[in-house]
Amino acid sequence: MNIEQVNKVYFLGIGGIGMSALARFFKSRGCSIYGYDRVSTPLTQELEKEGMQIHYHEDEDLIPDGIDLVVYTPAVPKQHTEYQFFLDNGYPILKRSQVLGLISSGYKTIGIAGTHGKTTVTTLTAHLMEQTSNKVNAFLGGISKNYDSNLLLSPKSEWVVVEADEYDRSFLQLFPQIAVITSVDADHLDIYKNILALKDTFTQFTGQIKPGGQLIIKKGLVFNVIQRPGIKVYTYSLDQQADFYIKNLAIQKGHYIFDLILNGTEMKDVVLGQPGLFNVENAIAASAAAFLAGATPDEIRKGLLSFSGVRRRFDVRINREDLIYIDDYAHHPEELKACINSVKHLYQGKKITGVFQPHLFTRTRDFADDFAKSLELLDEIILLDIYPARELPIEGITSEMLLNKITKTHKQICSKDDLIDLLKSLKPELLLTLGAGDIDQSVPIIEKAL
Repeated sequence: MNIEQVNKVYFLGIGGIGMSALARFFKSRGCSIYGYDRVSTPLTQELEKEGMQIHYHEDEDLIPDGIDLVVYTPAVPKQHTEYQFFLDNGYPILKRSQVLGLISSGYKTIGIAGTHGKTTVTTLTAHLMEQTSNKVNAFLGGISKNYDSNLLLSPKSEWVVVEADEYDRSFLQLFPQIAVITSVDADHLDIYKNILALKDTFTQFTGQIKPGGQLIIKKGLVFNVIQRPGIKVYTYSLDQQADFYIKNLAIQKGHYIFDLILNGTEMKDVVLGQPGLFNVENAIAASAAAFLAGATPDEIRKGLLSFSGVRRRFDVRINREDLIYIDDYAHHPEELKACINSVKHLYQGKKITGVFQPHLFTRTRDFADDFAKSLELLDEIILLDIYPARELPIEGITSEMLLNKITKTHKQICSKDDLIDLLKSLKPELLLTLGAGDIDQSVPIIEKAL
């Protein structure tokens, strides 16, 4: 399909973070944008303000005539009435990942992959590239707090930064000039069945790097890399020597400061504007990608200092003497562990209360023991009901089941409706909200209440 000839685009699941970035891209090109989503959210409301027409119940009569392209997300069930309407009537239908592949094929692509860390690394890489004279195009998996958007556009830039999502093997639509792989932990076992199948797909992704391209891998990851002549492979690390690494890590006035080594080029006393020890590791990966794409050490230094982070990624909402409130998207046991340990490192001695909304019945089932161990790092644990997303319930898989696996004494189940009253009664010293479901809709309410 030639996207240059597209004028009217319909998005099934337009409120998704990746889908909304594509909708904004086509809108920027003068296209008329229409879409469906299950619920109205702050993001869909922003899209409506930008001139997109969105509805929130399945109704094929609301679909306008003359649609040139239908874009859908795999989260939309196949029995969806509008999806079936488009199929039955021969509309051109593409997955989100296919459309992103078509768009990115016209650029030099930096693809950031990994089972976690990729959203922050993608957003930070884009921010570092934005410091260069040619700027950058970027499709982000979160809302950048620097730009208040998940899309960056620059007509004169030959580069695009994209989040290379392993879910549904989406990233196999990409053929990057530079690829970054942050992690290959077990996840999405509803798609992959086992970690070997997941790792095989990451292996396949490394084989799609363009001739003359570069691969940046976190040191210590265990999976096969397809070695091809002309493809250079680099490593990065937070705590050991690699092609890209740091040394002399310290905390000064709540910020991390370190010396950054970029493939032999040393930068002294670099300051990262975003808290969280795992964000230092993310900063190394992003700096490596930007450096190999031509960003100078001075541009990288400036970008690291000015980076404000991503909404819902170690997002500090309240920072007072009597209360610190941080919201994070963490929804995998390794992400929970990284987030909580970073909080412990940065705010030593404070009692940490965590509110966690498990995401997906399958993920809760597959990693229940690991979730319990990660949540035990908290001092006070509050579990919300499992957010189902695209799934139907699984018998015996509940938040109560997960709670019973947690050995800590201070633990409880709470409904979303009762959460504010509970938090007020607990008077937390340091509060974390965690999860990838609709817990984000509670964040501004919690912030206001506290």
